Amino acid sequence: MSRVLVVGSVAFDSVETPFGKVEDALGGSALYFSTAASYFTGVDLVAVVGEDFPNEPIDDLKERGVDTAGLQKKAGETFRWKGKYGYDLDDPDTLDTQLNVFGDFHPELPEHYRDAEYVFLANIHPALQIEVLEQVEDPKFVALDTMNFWIDGELDVLKDALSRVDMLVINEGEARQLADDANVVQAAQTIQEMGPELVAIKRGEYGALLFNGDRKFFAPAYPLEEVYDPTGAGDTFAAGMLGFLAGQDSIDAASLRQGAVMGGVMASFCVQDFSVNGVQDLDLDTITGRVDRFERLVDFETIDSLD
Repeated sequence: MSRVLVVGSVAFDSVETPFGKVEDALGGSALYFSTAASYFTGVDLVAVVGEDFPNEPIDDLKERGVDTAGLQKKAGETFRWKGKYGYDLDDPDTLDTQLNVFGDFHPELPEHYRDAEYVFLANIHPALQIEVLEQVEDPKFVALDTMNFWIDGELDVLKDALSRVDMLVINEGEARQLADDANVVQAAQTIQEMGPELVAIKRGEYGALLFNGDRKFFAPAYPLEEVYDPTGAGDTFAAGMLGFLAGQDSIDAASLRQGAVMGGVMASFCVQDFSVNGVQDLDLDTITGRVDRFERLVDFETIDSLD
């Protein structure tokens, strides 16, 4: 089993969906990732919070096997984000963003993080993602997430970062934007030419597509009767996938497909509650049970002939 290093944000989120709302709830890409990945392997966390961030969530992470030596606590307030979703639960309207201490964040890896074999660069400035890679000695597998803001404003730096990683995790609209191609398959191929051999395209309620060289794999979303909040689902997908790969210490083709399924399973738990509540109190039996139901969902007998 190998540990996984994550660098990203820890935040307070205020979220409103048609099914409820929360104020100043725990959020941030690194917090979602750490919580979900901890079911499969140890996690090394690099992020920054302000003086207003309570100790209890940090203690909870430690109990999960998350090393918080890289979590900086600085004078000032924690990053805050406020958003509102419509009934389609697609991209939210951002109502307010307060970077606070996150605005001056520069990731500093403790010495014992620098030999990390599995690395997830969550959605932060691509220049900071490169800073992290320059501090990691010889990683086995590096995945990167990004967003339309960096594609619009920092494309050259983002392409530099992409040339250094093994996998890009991105949503469907951003993949089309990055590749300047409306066809998602062709967009993935264009992105692969930028550097990452693997491209995982998140498609929300329609699942995810994994492009591994010239091989393609489709993992449908797990059908749910109740969905409350999609915030953090993408980071939880990445956590399920990379946490599983690190826990198995395997990145062969079969493991990557299994990892994509595990990512979808973990994301399905995330969207069933607000904040990290959907993934905070699981156990391996519950996760395995949903994996088994997922397997039955997509299993069918071979069609030998149409005659």
